[in-house]
Amino acid sequence: MKKILPLALFLFSGWVFCQSGFTLKVSGDVSKPLEMTLTDLSKMPRKEASLKDKDGSIHLYKGVSLQDILAKAGVPSGKELHGENLSKYLLARCTDGYQVLFSLAELDASVADKNVIVADMVDGKPLPESRGPLRLIAEGEKKPARSSYQLESLIIGQIKK
Repeated sequence: MKKILPLALFLFSGWVFCQSGFTLKVSGDVSKPLEMTLTDLSKMPRKEASLKDKDGSIHLYKGVSLQDILAKAGVPSGKELHGENLSKYLLARCTDGYQVLFSLAELDASVADKNVIVADMVDGKPLPESRGPLRLIAEGEKKPARSSYQLESLIIGQIKK
């Protein structure tokens, strides 16, 4: 055990070093556009979400509530989420070009009980480099299609008439 701990710390520090230039961008129809580093995210309150992958395995993810990140960017929520703000959406983009869409209402705790996090850990370990450094996890969905690997940006938009 004593020999494994230094090796684990070395590997983790290498992972952090490799990901140190990474930023999660929050842009679009927001009052405070953001570029958040992994360090910025690690200082925010942590939350857990479980997800059954395509192979049927259930994994426990840890990260930051998507709603907390959106609040930091000044995205409307709670009492502000009415009228034209109900036609706003979140487009999540990943480095491989994959994109998924959520309505702001379905992400807001005052409207729905949806647990969506931006995860950096799975089953107590950092996400594998091929799937990280961040993964969007939409807990409770029947298919993991919107739980996206290699998340790079969150864009707020609005349906126009």
